[in-house]
Amino acid sequence: MDILEVNDLTKKFGDFVAVDHISFTLQEGEIFGFLGPNGAGKSTAIKMLTTILNPTSGEARVCGYDIVRERDAVRRNIGIVFQDPSSDRFLTGRENLRYHAVMYHMPRREIEKRIDEVLELLDLKGRENIPIKDCSAGIQRRFEVARGFMTRPRLLFLDEPTVGLDMQARVRLWSYINKLREEEAITILLTTHYIEEADYLCDRVGIIDHGKIVALDTPQNLKDVAGRETVRVEVANGRGTRFADALREMEWMRDIEHDGKEIRLGVEDGESRIPQILTVASRMGVPVTSVEVVRPSLEDAFLHFTGKTIREEEGNLQDLRKARRRRRR
Repeated sequence: MDILEVNDLTKKFGDFVAVDHISFTLQEGEIFGFLGPNGAGKSTAIKMLTTILNPTSGEARVCGYDIVRERDAVRRNIGIVFQDPSSDRFLTGRENLRYHAVMYHMPRREIEKRIDEVLELLDLKGRENIPIKDCSAGIQRRFEVARGFMTRPRLLFLDEPTVGLDMQARVRLWSYINKLREEEAITILLTTHYIEEADYLCDRVGIIDHGKIVALDTPQNLKDVAGRETVRVEVANGRGTRFADALREMEWMRDIEHDGKEIRLGVEDGESRIPQILTVASRMGVPVTSVEVVRPSLEDAFLHFTGKTIREEEGNLQDLRKARRRRRR
């Protein structure tokens, strides 16, 4: 079942197109991710889908409800964790969760039981009575996520859920997000500019660039499109040229690059070719110092579909925003 349907959704701010005719669907129980640099339109898309912003054109339905005409019904079916912290820093974790539940008109007899459930699920027991301001960044973010699904939403939006966290805290939160999906049967749409986050968490990824979805598929399929495996072979004594010429004659070879010492072979099923590569090296008396199979990454896929890495794209978008601000002055 499609829990989210998006058709030609567009958002303009003056002459700037922040989200440019995006279309996709989200199936129940799926974790779907928007991958793109800061400023690519991910958060603007989330704000439209959560009824915070009206679209300029196009339409979307959440759990069958139109995001413009049936806002209240949409809001009853979703949870959202914003990119910027939105908890009251002076209240405790439990008080924040209780306040959120009351604001959403949860039956009072259910509130404390649900708080205990989410505290258990996100391993927050023992920290719930500490003011949010006194918790670590990772714990604060887990309370934000806990609050987002307090009301048992069918669809949870996570806008850059791990931004600002160190790698250890980020990985820990990934495990809790997966646990959420498994134990609460919840559907999740997240935005991220972390390649490894999209690769680890998402069933499908939409690469978004300058407001457009330029590719959408499973992480593995996106990586497969980006290119073949590469076998990287290092040889000693600068004898790589003659060795490379011999390997070039192999029928399974697709492409080859070398600089005399390192040889990069574009092949299918790289691991299975290593014995043959080493046999050729032995026959020619070429000393091989290392062999490594390098598989295409989601970073390679982003580069393939956009022509730039995420870091390069973020730099370009920042320059574009500065230029726009100068024009307004």
